[in-house]
Amino acid sequence: MTAPQTTLTRFARLKRLALPGAIGLVAATVGLLVAQHLHHPNRPTVTTQFAAVYPRPRKLDTFVLETNQHVPFDHAYLQGHMTVLFFGYINCPDACPTTLLELAAARRLLQDMAPSQQPHVVMVTVDPARDSAERLDAYVHHFDASFTGVTGDQANLDALAKSLGVAVIHGPVVDGTYSMDHTAAAFLINSAAEVVAVFPAPHAAKSVAADYRRIMAAQGN
Repeated sequence: MTAPQTTLTRFARLKRLALPGAIGLVAATVGLLVAQHLHHPNRPTVTTQFAAVYPRPRKLDTFVLETNQHVPFDHAYLQGHMTVLFFGYINCPDACPTTLLELAAARRLLQDMAPSQQPHVVMVTVDPARDSAERLDAYVHHFDASFTGVTGDQANLDALAKSLGVAVIHGPVVDGTYSMDHTAAAFLINSAAEVVAVFPAPHAAKSVAADYRRIMAAQGN
């Protein structure tokens, strides 16, 4: 049995506990972002199907984390290419593996674009106590060999989450384990390490790929 399948089986009993809270977090966070987008008088002219595009790129607060390859993950790492970033964790019973599957499919739909225009995909863990760089390496590469996993100390993870408006709640311990409720939106970060758009959950590969093309075209890429 593969690692993601084992995770899904082992934590299926937690799904009923974790999912209602996670849905609430997603609805509240993404709803606010979309509302800000729709009511801003200077929002961009790009028309997307699902993604909310910021009126102006948003700078990220300072953070220093580590990739699954033990490379520093900071502003410099994000520069020079587009990135789709979301928060998740290895023991996630549903949303995280589903998001990774859809983003892997979206990348395949974008393979006709120049390599420099194709997005990097990054999963930042909300569970650093269990998600080491080595575990993340095996996990994200199960979905796509190009994917990057990110972990680090709690303070820097909290700083990045706060900068993006991501909510994280540590669930109760059940049978010696626990779930992590978290915002499931994915964030599009430009080559200057600025946030330009949000893809609300649930994610669908065709929608993500189509909106990504629209956003890139609007930016002249």
